[in-house]
Amino acid sequence: MTRQRKRFGQHFLTDDEIARRVVGAASISSQDTVVEIGPGRGALTGHLVACTRDLHLVEIDRELVARLKARFGTSVQVYPEDVLRFDFNQVVSAEPQALTLIGNLPYNISTPLIIVLLGQLDIIGQMVFMLQREVAVRLAASPATRDYGRLSVMVQRHCAIERLFDVLPAAFAPPPKVHSTVVRLTPHAVPRGGPVEDTVFINVVRDAFSMRRKTLRKALKRYQPDAALQRLGIDSGLRAEQLSVEQFVDLANQLATTVRDR
Repeated sequence: MTRQRKRFGQHFLTDDEIARRVVGAASISSQDTVVEIGPGRGALTGHLVACTRDLHLVEIDRELVARLKARFGTSVQVYPEDVLRFDFNQVVSAEPQALTLIGNLPYNISTPLIIVLLGQLDIIGQMVFMLQREVAVRLAASPATRDYGRLSVMVQRHCAIERLFDVLPAAFAPPPKVHSTVVRLTPHAVPRGGPVEDTVFINVVRDAFSMRRKTLRKALKRYQPDAALQRLGIDSGLRAEQLSVEQFVDLANQLATTVRDR
């Protein structure tokens, strides 16, 4: 039995019915190119190999890599790499097709990984991930709610998010101390809110949420935002969680113009 490595945040899925539901949620065809992230002991992989002829596994744990190769042989391509540094372009075929990404993500990297993947959406068709439930709630949160924050805005600009079903700790070995949720992220054809300078947008959203209890005027004071907020008809006394994705895009565009004109 492969031992659990705490530094990798490993909780191995052992419930075969849950594995079937996760794979089924992706509606994979035999022609699809699929990348499984963190396959672990192969709970999802065993079902994925029956769905597609083009399956790629990204696994950082070398002991698990050896086990996966022994079990699945040439029916999969295994990459012994850190997915946070993985270039998904290397699995795209000569005839480009949007990738399906799937996986039971280690809780300790799920948020940074999703942010990294936002930079590779041009080759991604869908992502079906099992996440800590709290992260899934934040991803799908609406404005003016407690869970709506920087992650919500960044991801919702680029993807439609569906919470599919919850998974109890008993489905894993060892059981995590939290519940999990399976989500589907589907990239928008055009990002919500229209064009914006990415760096400005990222910085404005980060700064606006850096101190949630402060008003926009105070949280964004380094941008001298009053004129921009007034032009957009946004009350400077609002807090970041009260703005929609589109309003953040408009605000970032206005602040970018202000900075250039100084």
